[in-house]
Amino acid sequence: MALNPRITHWHQKLVWIVGASSGIGQETASLLHREGARVVVSARQAEALQRFVQAHPGSDAMPMDITSEAEVKHAATSLFTKHGVPDLVFVCAGHYRAQRATQFDLQEMLKHQQVNYVGALLVLDAVLAPMVQRRQGHVSLMGSVAGYRGLPNGLAYGPTKAALNNLADTLYLDLNDQGLGVSIVNPGFVKTTLTAQNQFTMPALISASEAARQIVAGWAKGSFEIHFPKRFTRGPKALQWASHGLYFAAIKRATGL
Repeated sequence: MALNPRITHWHQKLVWIVGASSGIGQETASLLHREGARVVVSARQAEALQRFVQAHPGSDAMPMDITSEAEVKHAATSLFTKHGVPDLVFVCAGHYRAQRATQFDLQEMLKHQQVNYVGALLVLDAVLAPMVQRRQGHVSLMGSVAGYRGLPNGLAYGPTKAALNNLADTLYLDLNDQGLGVSIVNPGFVKTTLTAQNQFTMPALISASEAARQIVAGWAKGSFEIHFPKRFTRGPKALQWASHGLYFAAIKRATGL
């Protein structure tokens, strides 16, 4: 059942992708550009954004640091002035460093919070009012299956993704009757610069381009949660409902940690 308006045609739709300097964000921006969307990309890496614009004629770049309220507001204002209110905003910026409680690092914990969660709030603060006023558009947040329940090495990362899943639920309840779509993207393992630091074999690893294809397919179906690859994500989803004893035992058995 479609919980959101289906987005099946992208010609001339205005899309703002935050976190598009590499990985899933960049691949999604590239795919939507091929589908005819007017793509605006944002990230801290201005040079990477300019390379994207040069390779994708008609796209535009709004460099910004997602953790800076002033920079996010400036980028959003520039976007509205130059292009109008976006039809879709995809908050894809993220930070990840493996951490366990035995090596607790407060600064890394806070950096994850600022980039992954507070950054999303800053973008929402900048775009929601005009989108609600227009009663049209779609907001999509980048979560992770790591947000379903706690995982070893996910001490800093997992809680931010759990927060985004909860946030997306609440946004949907508040915005659906306002005419807006809301979705949460929960990938398994995707080959990116972030996951390259993992020191273990990542099951069902897929490319960033395949992740982008799955995301766009999810928007076309009107999905609320877009999770992939299903051959991997069905397991973590099922474990969401396991008792704590069963869950902890299953995770220790699966990871050896």
